[in-house]
Amino acid sequence: MYNIFAVALNLHDHNTYDGVFHNQRERYTRFKHNLPYKADSYAHQEQLNTNDYELNNEFVKDYFKKQESLDGWSSVVLGFSMTVGGIRMCKDILPKEVLDYKPKELWDHYYKNGIYFIDHHQSHATYAYINSGFEESDIVAIDGIGYKFRCIFVDRNKKIIDLSKELPIGWLWNQMSKLAGFGSLGASKLMGLVGYGKFSQYYYDVFETIISGDIKEKKYKIHELINIEKYGRQDLAFTLQKFTNDKIKEHIYPLKTCDNLCLAGGVIYNGYLNEEFTKHYKNVYIPPAVGDEGQALGVYQHADYVLNKNKHKTETFAGIKHILNKPTGFIESLSLNSVAQEIANGKIVGWYQGKSESGNRALGNRCILADPRRKDIKQVINDTIKDREDFRPFAPAVLEEHYQEYFDTNSPSPYMSRICKVKSDKVPGITHVDNTARIQTVNKQFNEKFYNLINEFYKITGIPMLLNTSFNCHEPIVESPEHAIRTFKRTALDLLVMNNYLVRK
Repeated sequence: MYNIFAVALNLHDHNTYDGVFHNQRERYTRFKHNLPYKADSYAHQEQLNTNDYELNNEFVKDYFKKQESLDGWSSVVLGFSMTVGGIRMCKDILPKEVLDYKPKELWDHYYKNGIYFIDHHQSHATYAYINSGFEESDIVAIDGIGYKFRCIFVDRNKKIIDLSKELPIGWLWNQMSKLAGFGSLGASKLMGLVGYGKFSQYYYDVFETIISGDIKEKKYKIHELINIEKYGRQDLAFTLQKFTNDKIKEHIYPLKTCDNLCLAGGVIYNGYLNEEFTKHYKNVYIPPAVGDEGQALGVYQHADYVLNKNKHKTETFAGIKHILNKPTGFIESLSLNSVAQEIANGKIVGWYQGKSESGNRALGNRCILADPRRKDIKQVINDTIKDREDFRPFAPAVLEEHYQEYFDTNSPSPYMSRICKVKSDKVPGITHVDNTARIQTVNKQFNEKFYNLINEFYKITGIPMLLNTSFNCHEPIVESPEHAIRTFKRTALDLLVMNNYLVRK
């Protein structure tokens, strides 16, 4: 039995060092992504299913001190994955005995001395597959960058097909996001404009030109081909989404080997694309930490699966659970019915419960909640709480047994990973301009307390859902009670619910 310690390292724009589990780490540092800070990240066998993921250098050092010897790595295996450049900064995290290698030496000798190296995208693929529960599945991992791949397809026999040349979709979204003024990590903002645009043959033809051939050898300048001033950002977004879906149909669908599909990689935050996959596969699984933040677990799970023949699943809620003493002041004991009634009366609630979510979505423990029936609620929240672009929509959290009454989709979406058409005019607050919504389906087993709150709102209003967005404002999602209180006090939130207490201003 091997004791596995897994590390994944990523180097993004502006020399930003992003470790996986970056969502948890950024919550601890309180720095938003794309800032020059170091993040340490790892997963290992002993703590995979514990309540707390304390991510710090001292933990790593202590972990290795406890091992009897590093010589031979008889019981400890370092699972290692990175994107381009990650090796340059990892020496601050792991002991010198482990990573005293030049990059080429590491590539040439990664099986020596207990180092188990896998590609960035293989770790994505494994994370999705292990947590899906499928015995057999096709897997797609698609991203903007990677050490070896940009996009891979894995069939049910575990055969890897490299589609990096055919599908540099992540890279293309990054480039277009920069040209649209959102930065290289602003693809989600660009996606928010999809609903406002229309098809442009000009843009479509340019995209075809851009991705033809080897990206690294292109001799033309992309910004000279893309005329945003003339054709606009909205049509750019709409056409890019159609182009993305078309290329997926062209290159992925013919490779299908079974009815199950697992998806991972940063591009899989694209909800329009994910909904398209459900039209071709019967069962589609998308994990909560679908981007680089889930990669350390993917590395661990890959090594554990191959070396120990284990299929350990991970937790949706993997943050630190804070124990609250009874506060003083304007505090009430929690009544879910009274909170639901306050929301029905127009109040906007900060919702802080238990352990934080694994991944970047607010799934019921770190949320801002409001009434989806309000036509003005998006503007109110954007203007007074979130302070973000008015074209970016909010998501519905809907009881799983009722989602098909309101949304045109054929399967649940527990991790808020798909965008589908809205069938009802009763919930304008969560309906985007193109009549879509990025839904989260909630069942009692997934998150009982959150389910019960939505159900109380349903009893009062006849609407089995709440508007749900992440609990933050120009900051990472709140991680501690102190962060929640600070955000509550400096925004126009009406109420704060912390575990079993309700706080009023």
